Amino acid sequence: MNQKYSPLFVPYELNNGVYLENRLVVAPLTVYDSGDNGELTEASRTFWNNRFAGFGLYVMPFTNVHPSGIGFESPNAFSNEHLPTLREYAEIAHGQGAKIVAQIAHSGLRANRTMAKGYDIVAPTAEMNSGARVMTGSEVREMVASFAHAAELALRAGLDGVEIHGANGWLVQQFVSANTNWRDDYWGGSLEKRLHFPLEIIDAVDRVRREHNRPDFIVGYRFSPEEPGERGITMAETFALVDALVEKPLQYLHVSLWDFYKKARRGADTARNRMDLLHERIAGRLPLIGVGNLYTADDLVNAYNTGWAEFIAAGKSVMLNPDLVELIKTGREDEIETSFDWDKADSYRYTPAMLRGTQLGMDFYPPSKQHGVRYRNEEY
Repeated sequence: MNQKYSPLFVPYELNNGVYLENRLVVAPLTVYDSGDNGELTEASRTFWNNRFAGFGLYVMPFTNVHPSGIGFESPNAFSNEHLPTLREYAEIAHGQGAKIVAQIAHSGLRANRTMAKGYDIVAPTAEMNSGARVMTGSEVREMVASFAHAAELALRAGLDGVEIHGANGWLVQQFVSANTNWRDDYWGGSLEKRLHFPLEIIDAVDRVRREHNRPDFIVGYRFSPEEPGERGITMAETFALVDALVEKPLQYLHVSLWDFYKKARRGADTARNRMDLLHERIAGRLPLIGVGNLYTADDLVNAYNTGWAEFIAAGKSVMLNPDLVELIKTGREDEIETSFDWDKADSYRYTPAMLRGTQLGMDFYPPSKQHGVRYRNEEY
């Protein structure tokens, strides 16, 4: 291995004593492929096979904590029936030598009514376009308990932890954002009250691992630092969130960004990078996972060498390179692919939905050599 990449392979001890083999994380890749009950399909098994060998941590995709929150084909963690699937994910990860955390989540107003198993679509505030109705105070409490129950199922299934999904406009972020939370009770109004939902989820998940005497069970939190719109989340509000999160019994924070080097939009120095600002605010109190269109070995190590993150997550590069870490470790980093080649489409082992998204040119997927990217997301 070229020694300039060695910083990526330094182990790290989390604050609960768990060691991660290196600084490389598999970002939560949504493959839009699961059975009716969230189970793995042959297409998804084929995709995940040896996809992240050599990584220190694998963040399992969006995992539904309640049937009302299903927004797309994804794994579930709200019933004992889901334990076999969760165990299979754990076995896949551990077989490749990686720790695994389930990204526990709820779609909120973005849930798919046809998948919600007869439940209402619910959100912090009623929303006409989606048909979401406002959650009662007791329902919010019950949803906190649903996140905790999902964590317990993950623990029982042998996963190494959970990541609370507070990013990308899903339910937890819907509570944090004044764009989507217009409540005037305990769960909304001031920023302090809008933070009650994520902070109480963390406390509830922590109680689960204490009840099971599992201090080694990892708990992380993912967030999007800014939103568009006059009432959208600002960097200043995210700083307040970060200040609250570092006081909680978490093992890491994980920022969701399309571009690792994106500058702040508002609420902070707009000449500075979001990653830099966030890392400065965290001030070493928790490790930060950075991400954002990092494809090559040089992209990964250069991002790490900024000093803005303790871990670097790869997403699109993992989609294109099932053997990414092996290529780096064996000095074949020049073979790392940065675009999808339709002439050898089978080699990537994409699910049917991923192929359709690539064909449409959605920037959720890597660009294709033949078609590039046609639809760009500037929201986050």
